[in-house]
Amino acid sequence: MRQYGGLVNEELALLLSARLVAAKIEMQLRYMLRLSRGNERRNAMSSHLQMMRNMLKYVGKSRTRQEMLGLEGNAARAYFACIAICTEHRMSEGLAFTHRSRRPPKDPFNALLSFLYSLLYRDCVQAIVTVGLDPTIGFYHQPRSGAYPLALDLMELFRVPLADMVAVGSVNRMQWSVEKDFEQAGPRFWLNPSGKKKAIKLYESRKQDVWKHPVIGYSLSYARLMELEVRLLEKEWSGKPGLFALNKIR
Repeated sequence: MRQYGGLVNEELALLLSARLVAAKIEMQLRYMLRLSRGNERRNAMSSHLQMMRNMLKYVGKSRTRQEMLGLEGNAARAYFACIAICTEHRMSEGLAFTHRSRRPPKDPFNALLSFLYSLLYRDCVQAIVTVGLDPTIGFYHQPRSGAYPLALDLMELFRVPLADMVAVGSVNRMQWSVEKDFEQAGPRFWLNPSGKKKAIKLYESRKQDVWKHPVIGYSLSYARLMELEVRLLEKEWSGKPGLFALNKIR
């Protein structure tokens, strides 16, 4: 299989990993700069924004996946600290974000974000299969907990525009009610059926937004962009390298 032959090439895998991590951090940074433009949040975020800039600068100098994982993790902590600042005014409603918690989600915001990531994961798997690649063979993420590595790789390009922006935007627009949309057992929160329905509607609506891709020069919906990125990834080992992971939100 050409995919396997390409991605077991350690040099190519590290190159793609660096490009992927850089794209993710740059999108996180751009989104936070956009949210803090012209308001008092910028000062509160300044140290976190600088951390993200520093991590972005160092990605290209990384020589191992472990180094990249460390840089990505540092950038993620700074990014989520910025999200906490952007949602702190929702504290009285129980919808503010303080820190990322996954298993289990320990507040409504984390429950929403985890659910949106699960929708994105499903769509990334579908895009990979549609193009004809094997989702079990990735280049950055390692096999864990039954999740397909290549789907986790592809997700990194779309977490910000399709999940994070949906979560932050809908919380700040007061589209959620802790009482009506979430359930809780002990420290764990999750979306109830009506909350899931609302999240799916918001996510699917966002997927239909269009974005001009720098490689093809015209706009596609995010739903189509996922498949396009898989096709561009395939070109990395089939004769037209250098086109994957160039699409970033402004």
